Amino acid sequence: MAWQTAFRLIACAVAFALTSASTKPDDLAVALALPVAGDLTGARDATRFAWVENEAGVRNVWIADRGKPARQVTAFAGDDGQQLYDVALNGDGTGIAFVRGGDEEFPDGSIPNTNAATTLPKQLVFVGNADGAAPVAVGEGHSPVFTPDGTRVAYTRKGAIWLWDGTKPRQLASVAGQVSRLQWSPDGTRLLFVDDRDDHSFVGLLDIAGTSIRYLDPSFGSSVEPVFSPDGKQVAFIHNVDPPAGAAAQSGPYWSLRVADAASGVSRVVWSAPAGEGARFYGTRSRNLFWGADGQLVFPWERNGWVHPFAIDAAKGGEPRDLTPGAFEVQSFLLGRDGRSLIYAANAGDIDRRHIWRVPLSGGAPIRVTQGSGIESFPTLGGDTLAAIATDTTHPAHPVLAGRTLTPLGKRVEAHGFVTPEPVLFKAADGVEVHAQLFRARGPGKHSALIFAHGGPRRQMLLGFHPSGYYSNAYILNQHFAAQGYDVLAVNYRSGTGYGSAFRNAADTGRGGASEYRDILAAGRWLAAQPHVDPARIGIWGGSWGGYLTALALARNSDLFAAGVDFHGVHTMLRSGENNLSPDAQAAARQLQWSSSPMGAIDQWRSPVLVIHGDDDKNVDFAQSVLLVRELTARRIPFRSLTFPDERHAFQRYANWLASYRATDAFLAQTLMRKESLP
Repeated sequence: MAWQTAFRLIACAVAFALTSASTKPDDLAVALALPVAGDLTGARDATRFAWVENEAGVRNVWIADRGKPARQVTAFAGDDGQQLYDVALNGDGTGIAFVRGGDEEFPDGSIPNTNAATTLPKQLVFVGNADGAAPVAVGEGHSPVFTPDGTRVAYTRKGAIWLWDGTKPRQLASVAGQVSRLQWSPDGTRLLFVDDRDDHSFVGLLDIAGTSIRYLDPSFGSSVEPVFSPDGKQVAFIHNVDPPAGAAAQSGPYWSLRVADAASGVSRVVWSAPAGEGARFYGTRSRNLFWGADGQLVFPWERNGWVHPFAIDAAKGGEPRDLTPGAFEVQSFLLGRDGRSLIYAANAGDIDRRHIWRVPLSGGAPIRVTQGSGIESFPTLGGDTLAAIATDTTHPAHPVLAGRTLTPLGKRVEAHGFVTPEPVLFKAADGVEVHAQLFRARGPGKHSALIFAHGGPRRQMLLGFHPSGYYSNAYILNQHFAAQGYDVLAVNYRSGTGYGSAFRNAADTGRGGASEYRDILAAGRWLAAQPHVDPARIGIWGGSWGGYLTALALARNSDLFAAGVDFHGVHTMLRSGENNLSPDAQAAARQLQWSSSPMGAIDQWRSPVLVIHGDDDKNVDFAQSVLLVRELTARRIPFRSLTFPDERHAFQRYANWLASYRATDAFLAQTLMRKESLP
């Protein structure tokens, strides 16, 4: 049969799509090229903000002052895959620092070369005058942080801590692990940091004039999120121990708040999480510990089943106070400039969006700062002025001044022709309630349909552009599919975020039983029951954990899912057994891992699939897709494949996103829309 040759890479089809689009830009090329902002930061004492903007793979740093036009402070050109991140402003906003090159997610790892440059790129720290000439590279590293007086910059690379004094860098110290959360004491004489040594971490304190590092209360487990008291005399941090394999969900306690004297290192436990709900530490994707002006420590806790900031007296301890009660999840939070109020982004009253709120640390009713039906994330202060990253149905991530009216700080571009996603609620076979967003196809009659499975799995898709670049792109592809005549259902399956700890920590997920697949299967059946959907033309696509669920759907239910596209998915869940389990228990665990894997059901796989992967992926090993392609080939299961040499997990080049999405579009048009066999 013709599809027996499907194991070969059909590069010509992708090349034809790229060549055709080079003469006439299509909606994917235009939408993916729209500028997307991120890494928003503000000056401590001035109403000035800086951020990174990615436009068709060209990344640059921008600055804006309130009431003045934004301006570009760098002049990088080309879709070269070089990331910009770790943007920092000094106190008055006149100095700026950032990092170019490397991988923001793995800053001390190998340097990616996604553009296949003949000279390997470097990870460089740039520093400059925000109002003067373009910043210049001062050394290799990441995580730059200005001294309180704004004249010097500390940064790190592979365990070494460096200081740039305005003329040249010098190494201050080197530690055995990786340095993170680097920060200055209020008087600018000491550096506080986390020394991460894989299965444990310490909080370190370095006097820059001294010759040794003081570790604060070193112990088993992980000490994280250090923060100075406002006077610099004390350091607070979170100490966490990972629960052992097989531990009951609400066993513990596993984590505590500790305060150490910065001079002597003497430490005390302020509070320990009790057993029960919230006994395991879970934080937000930003900072998770703050020291307020009145001696209040603010930290995240899930005592009520949702991620909320709590406050406790650093000196007296006692029972923590929930600052944001209610059935919703806080995405990120920070203190107001006076240290007496809390500013946070949450999905309160709007479960599939986020808005900015403010509440006094002393208590009281929270006040919603941002209004409307958009999405506002990552609140940031510049002086006493509040900014955020905003998105909505047709506008990708852009920085705004946050208030009842959102005032754009820079570019606010619009994607045209997008549908408004509709919230959908359904139940899986075991009764779990699942949220999703429906992108309705244009045109009459019964449509082809797609399930979109996000990655993570600790993620939540929203009713509009996602602030994450990866999921902003996925949103664009889902909109493209709707325009092409597909009904698309983006599923927020169990183990994702946004719906409380019970949903995120659902039983038997992943390699422990793949219970989240029940939600994907229920979503497919929900689509099949809709009068506007052709039940014989339902497909699925997703990346990372979503790639895993795509492969699992095709392996287990080719009767329902007629085709799929698997971006860098996990295909075997097998891993070494936990050493606290008996040999028999380890064997049982491995059998469960196998049955939770696409490989465990591959003999039932019949539907065609497109497999896409970058071979320098540090999140999901490229070998996972090598394994799958080999097994598909052996079983004569029809497939196509697309490989990007030297590319990472979240593709760093616009050209690779565009090529992968065009290939996805062409593959599904053939196998699902037209129901043609692969040649």
